[in-house]
Amino acid sequence: MDNLQNIVTLFAIAFYWLFSAAVTVRVITRRRPVSGTLAWLLVIYVIPLIGAILYLMIGEMNLGRRHADRTSSMIDPYLHTINHRFGRPEAVLPGGALAQGIHQLLIARNGISALGYSNMQLLDTPEDIFRYWLDDIEQARDSIRIETYIWHPGGRVDDISRALIAASERGVRVSLLIDHAGSRKFFRSTWRKRMVEAGIEVVPALPVRLLRALVHRIDLRLHRKLLIIDDRIAYTGSMNMADPVSFKQGAGVGQWIDIMLRLDGQAAPGLAKVFAWDWEVETGQRNLPMYYPPAEDWQNWVSIIPSGPGVGEDLIGQAVLSAVYRANTSITICTPYFVPSEAIFDALLQAARRGVDVNLLLPRRNDSLMVGWASRSYFELMLEAGARIHRFDGGLLHSKVMLVDDAMALVGSVNLDIRSLQLNFELTAVLFDGDSTARIGRLIEAYLARSELLTLQSWRQRGRRARVLERLMFFMSPLL
Repeated sequence: MDNLQNIVTLFAIAFYWLFSAAVTVRVITRRRPVSGTLAWLLVIYVIPLIGAILYLMIGEMNLGRRHADRTSSMIDPYLHTINHRFGRPEAVLPGGALAQGIHQLLIARNGISALGYSNMQLLDTPEDIFRYWLDDIEQARDSIRIETYIWHPGGRVDDISRALIAASERGVRVSLLIDHAGSRKFFRSTWRKRMVEAGIEVVPALPVRLLRALVHRIDLRLHRKLLIIDDRIAYTGSMNMADPVSFKQGAGVGQWIDIMLRLDGQAAPGLAKVFAWDWEVETGQRNLPMYYPPAEDWQNWVSIIPSGPGVGEDLIGQAVLSAVYRANTSITICTPYFVPSEAIFDALLQAARRGVDVNLLLPRRNDSLMVGWASRSYFELMLEAGARIHRFDGGLLHSKVMLVDDAMALVGSVNLDIRSLQLNFELTAVLFDGDSTARIGRLIEAYLARSELLTLQSWRQRGRRARVLERLMFFMSPLL
């Protein structure tokens, strides 16, 4: 018996070291940032066996062969229709020298850099957002497309659900693409059944299943927020389909504060194409926009930047980096989660040191404890470089906004963290015209009025425990 136990023990030890060594070799042979490689090695050896299994489950960009093959086959036809429908002379690209890097990036990647629109509403309260959503849904005649990470039943979201059912019953094609992991409560609710019975197409994006988890990475999520009416009106921004009055009230962070843009013109079918892409990847069905506005001399311009695994990897991160390096006077970043890539962090430090007025606007409390500690690990270096950090006290500031030189604004779903910049499917709109960026500037001023400025002196007075946790989470930040 003793010999058998010794043999089993030796076998277990040999298996552990061979398995860990094999996973280690796999980690170090992947082309990823050094910080990410070191973070995974720490996990593998600090959490024996479990760490290696976690890496195989969520450590690599694997959405499956079907997803990859379908994405590859779609690139050429989608780029052709984009260039055909939205092509415009490079000589009239908007935004001046600051925006040139964005235009160059998008022209090189997808052949088009700016879409025209006539009107834009900046909606910054849930009351306004839900009112506009309901009004436009009730006016819809042909199609309604909605894409979201979280669909949380309750409150005014139920009013949206009833309006969608009524729209479907009067003949409007209603298509919902909803992230499966982010909206588990919705998929378990009676609302899904009622919608399907009313003829609404309800598709779970990136479904989470046990067998799928063994071969596909399950933590890559569809994080975009889109609502498109008749391909003529489109919304995008940071707000999920969730009523702040009833959503995450036990988290102790207050109500979530979001913004949405409401756009018309070329921007609406342009955003509908993003939805159509995601819909086809998930279902195999082509559902391109049916309406395109006639050509005209647009006065306002927006660039639509989608990013995610398989197509547009790190496209938004490259746009952010380009904007930071080209900034001359000011950069203001509003984000709930600040865990930037090394490249963006270094660029922000350099901008502050060369005299650019760099401001970070962050919620005092957020709903992720680990991300909160990781965010704070960057504070001291930012403050030492001359940046200013403002901590918002009026709830969970969930708006994702970047304003550069008061001349260009990025608004969308992307947080300034590694997950949003490199892993999730995200969407950002870049605004160029003076009126739109001025409205973004006024919104930021309103946020700043409800925030407290953090000083370097006060931050250095934090305790030893806080410093230890910050350093630990800083090392783990590439995985958050």
